[in-house]
Amino acid sequence: MQKTSVTLRSKKLKSGMLSLYLDYYPPVVIPSTAKLSRREFLKLKIYDVPENEWQHQHNESNLALAEEIRATRFLQIRNKEFGLVDNIQHNVNFYDFYNSIVDEYYNTGSKGNYHSWKASLKYWAVFTGKDLESRQLTKWHVDQYRNFLLTTDNLRTNKKKLSNNTASAYYKQFIMVLKRANKEKVLSSNLAEDAKYIKEKRNIREYVSEQELAVLWKTPIKTPTVKHMAMFSAMTGLRYADVAKLEWNDLYEDTHQGSYIHLREQKTDHRHTHPISQGALKILKSQDSTEGKIFSEIPYYQVIRELKKWVEDAGINKKISFHNFRHSFAIINLSKNENIYTIKDLLGHKNITTTQIYLQSIDTNKIKAANNVNVDLDGL
Repeated sequence: MQKTSVTLRSKKLKSGMLSLYLDYYPPVVIPSTAKLSRREFLKLKIYDVPENEWQHQHNESNLALAEEIRATRFLQIRNKEFGLVDNIQHNVNFYDFYNSIVDEYYNTGSKGNYHSWKASLKYWAVFTGKDLESRQLTKWHVDQYRNFLLTTDNLRTNKKKLSNNTASAYYKQFIMVLKRANKEKVLSSNLAEDAKYIKEKRNIREYVSEQELAVLWKTPIKTPTVKHMAMFSAMTGLRYADVAKLEWNDLYEDTHQGSYIHLREQKTDHRHTHPISQGALKILKSQDSTEGKIFSEIPYYQVIRELKKWVEDAGINKKISFHNFRHSFAIINLSKNENIYTIKDLLGHKNITTTQIYLQSIDTNKIKAANNVNVDLDGL
């Protein structure tokens, strides 16, 4: 009988990290591709030269998970050789499995998504600890974790309950982890199947009006690039991640379409042509760069801090984040009766229902009704 081996190896990536994969001998059919191959990439990455304690822990966690997968794959192959049924469930530390998915967002997703996923993992650890194995996970844990998120205090402030919508987001991420766990045979049953999502409460989308945008433009700011990026978002509807990664070779101008950019949205991976106004073009051309990225790189925490002070200095009494400038583009256009499907495409929404949420902020029927009763208030 031919000797079988399953070896854990790594491949260096352009980012400097190492991608972990299994090396099979002889080749096997990889379940995810249904093709014969010697390599199965595990979607797990480690630091080539860890520089701090967090990176060391990250490496230990992912290497331990990869080793468990390697051992399980070896047993699966041996069972098939002896005619046994492939019914092996991967019994792994569930916290480590959850953490491996969070790490995928660190390496491939936006930083905003990563921090949200990291927070959801933190709440899971508070609820159940870090030692629960996947075989121990039951429907009770799924139901009780939902109740926990709806009643627990905010771990960051320790002053008030976690907001309903934040609890909804964290629970939704947890369910996504359960689905992955079931798909990868980390769970013996689909615990996500009967999970009851936490319904989001619709909030009014805050935005910056055209008058407020004009005031902000005249208000000084420590780093002008932050102002330019926010105003560009308000004039185009682009997310922060898409504004920050814009390069000069994404920009086009011709007599038929005017000025536009070829955009690949980081969040949705959607590719499309995005027209921009002459005002937005002026902002781009006012930057110091001429090649590579258009806007100079600024740490996101600095953007948040300067944006908050800038809004306060402008005398605007609203809780405004960078994303609210994207809201402004949508709400201002919809208030001017622009076609909602056009706005949907410009915002990169997959579903029109997402775009319709913005209509709550500009209920034209309410505005009309509120102004129907006119009384001559003589003397006022």
